[in-house]
Amino acid sequence: MVILWVFTDTFICAYTFHYPVDSTFTAWCNSHLRKAGTQIENIEEDFRNGLKLMLLLEVISGERLPKPDKGKMRFHKIANVNKALDYISSKGVKLVSIGAEEIVDGNLKMTLGMIWTIILRFAIQDISVEETSAKEGLLLWCQRKTAPYRNVNVQNFHISWKDGLALCALIHRHRPDLIDYSKLRKDDPIGNLNTAFEVAEKYLDIPKMLDAEDIVNTPKPDEKAIMTYVSCFYHAFAGAEQAETAANRICKVLAVNQENERLMEEYEKLASELLEWIRRTIPWLENRVAEQTMRAMQQKLEDFRDYRRVHKPPRVQEKCQLEINFNTLQTKLRLSNRPAFMPSEGKMVSDIANAWKGLEQVEKGYEEWLLTEIRRLERLDHLAEKFKQKCSLHESWTAGKEHLLSQKDYETASLMEIRALMRKHEAFESDLAAHQDRVEQIAAIAQELNELDYHDAASVNTRCQGICDQWDNLGTLTQKRRDALERVEKLWETIDQLYLEFAKRAAPFNNWMDGAMEDLQDMFIVHSIEEIQSLITAHDQYKATLPEADKERIAIMGIQNEITKIAQTYGIKLVGVNPYTVLSPQDITNKWEAVKQLVPLRDQMLQEEVARQQANERLRRSFAAQANIIGPWIQTKMEVISIMRGMMNVQEPATIDDGSVSGIIRHSLLQHVRVGWEQLLTTIARTINEVENQILTRDAKGISQEQLNEFRASFNHFDRKRNGMMDPDDFRACLISMGYDLGEVEFARIMTLVDPNNTGVVTFQAFIDFMTRETAETDTAEQVMASFKILASDKPYITVEELRRELPPEQAEYCISRMTKYIGPEVALGALDYISFSSALYGESDL
Repeated sequence: MVILWVFTDTFICAYTFHYPVDSTFTAWCNSHLRKAGTQIENIEEDFRNGLKLMLLLEVISGERLPKPDKGKMRFHKIANVNKALDYISSKGVKLVSIGAEEIVDGNLKMTLGMIWTIILRFAIQDISVEETSAKEGLLLWCQRKTAPYRNVNVQNFHISWKDGLALCALIHRHRPDLIDYSKLRKDDPIGNLNTAFEVAEKYLDIPKMLDAEDIVNTPKPDEKAIMTYVSCFYHAFAGAEQAETAANRICKVLAVNQENERLMEEYEKLASELLEWIRRTIPWLENRVAEQTMRAMQQKLEDFRDYRRVHKPPRVQEKCQLEINFNTLQTKLRLSNRPAFMPSEGKMVSDIANAWKGLEQVEKGYEEWLLTEIRRLERLDHLAEKFKQKCSLHESWTAGKEHLLSQKDYETASLMEIRALMRKHEAFESDLAAHQDRVEQIAAIAQELNELDYHDAASVNTRCQGICDQWDNLGTLTQKRRDALERVEKLWETIDQLYLEFAKRAAPFNNWMDGAMEDLQDMFIVHSIEEIQSLITAHDQYKATLPEADKERIAIMGIQNEITKIAQTYGIKLVGVNPYTVLSPQDITNKWEAVKQLVPLRDQMLQEEVARQQANERLRRSFAAQANIIGPWIQTKMEVISIMRGMMNVQEPATIDDGSVSGIIRHSLLQHVRVGWEQLLTTIARTINEVENQILTRDAKGISQEQLNEFRASFNHFDRKRNGMMDPDDFRACLISMGYDLGEVEFARIMTLVDPNNTGVVTFQAFIDFMTRETAETDTAEQVMASFKILASDKPYITVEELRRELPPEQAEYCISRMTKYIGPEVALGALDYISFSSALYGESDL
């Protein structure tokens, strides 16, 4: 047993060594020296020249010591050992009773004391400032790591490790792939210890420093040997935990970044789709090309209703969801120290709101236009139907009118018939004038249909033009017929006067001829010559009147000739007889011829009678001869031709159903209610999103109850004065117990966070705030850089292999695809720049 006193700046420690601790120290030294390509065989001899001692300190500290003396003389060896001891003293360790001479002379106890001092300072004091705190911190770390394992109860650094289960539990906790803990038995301590030693040496680069039989067979194994060996596990796993923590931090940051990118891509995609839908929809709503028929326009209205009922509501939800996603994304970015999301140009929430506002304005205008157009088409349909009805009525009335007006029935009509035709024509003219208003209405309706852009305006115009042309022709024919009737009437009036004059002169002349014929044929009886002479004298007197009678006959026949001449000249067909007399010109002529034939016969008869009276008085007997033959008067009755007039005209009023417009207006009101409902749903969704974001912000600053309990237990354990505060040494020990592998610089940085006013104590609130920052979702670019630096073994770059080894495949490939090539001297193949990548994650540069 060896007792050695070691002095530091703040305390004096006495160490007692139980052999064979030298084997443990030798193994510990070799675990570091082999990194420099060397080792020691005998701890008592191999440090005597100071060269490997200086090399050991350089490897452990990572710092360069003064250049060693190359000579082999004793003073050269003492100088080298002094350089090593001076370096140890520069780290705050005051060595008492340990001098260079003792080391050079091979004093084993001094050499072991020096090595233990180095172990304390560089292996254990890194865990805590003083031995006590280091021992408690290391013990607490072991207890926490092995707590879940059966048959393990770490209470110290001697007998708690004899069965080997504690060492196996430490290995399994961090590397479960190396040991199957379920197969270990408590009654096999040597097997357990050797398993731990072999696995640690083979896979964890921890050399075998202890002997299983010595530990098992020693009632109380050496604490320093156990602490030295366990501290290697702490550093090995602390480094692994540090790398794991760094990898976890990076994964967490990348997961946050990937989620944010997903939300950004989702926002961009949703915004693009919504804007594209708006872009496609607006031209449809802006299209004001009216359909030509009411049916087509009603289909347009139905399409608009489908747009309102089916197509727009999902887009309203998308717009609301888009705003919610944007607000949620901005909240997450703010809570994770990321810069605010700036969508692509034209895809801001305000851009979408403006586009949506434009859509709704166009939509409102489209609905108003639809209603106006439907009213216009209803008006057009009404007018078109009215036009057709009036045209049909008019065309029915005018049917055959042109033919009737073109007839020349007046050419064969009598004066009475002509006058009847005139009265009939005057009645037609009155009827024609009455229909003038209908024709004007037809023309006015046609004009209005043209002004309202009726789709079948061409046929309307054709029909209207036909009616107008026919109406003009009817007017022309009507006037021509009137003129013809008036002309024929005047001619017939002249003929009638001639007929009347003929009748007036023919009657007495006929009577004269009748009397003459009666006289010429009158039977006479004379009894004497005187009587016959008297008759002859009277007959001569009669013959003397014949020239005047012939003149009268000629005059009467001249009247008839005038009538015939007029009829021939003006194309009048003389049908029937003189209405004023039954005498015809032929009757006058025949009678006149008869009279002329009777005169010589009367002469002969008278001469014969004279001869008879003269020759034979017996013949004096007067002979009365009545030779007049009276003919029947021929009366001709006139046939009156009745011309029937009557035309049936049926009119059916058009029925206009304007119910559709009121129905459309009611539908429009329902649509306005629907829009209000959509706005209400959007407002509710926005409010819910705001509340969720507030909860997200609050929770981002908090920690779980389990974490809080762990933090409270650790704080209470190291609050030695039970005053709710820890001094810096206790705080450091507390951090070590929680797995922090702290260097002086890092600890100094943490102290500025928890004790910014340099009060020398750490309060529970400051401790909780620090741990919250360490475990909360928030992180910084510097923290991510530091984590990458750990994974890269302190290099300013990281390789593809390191990323794939330390990170999950998805996260590794994410980094590889986005990291830029590292530019610098002597870099490995495939070196990537994690510094610029970390900055880009937080918006400090472009990713």
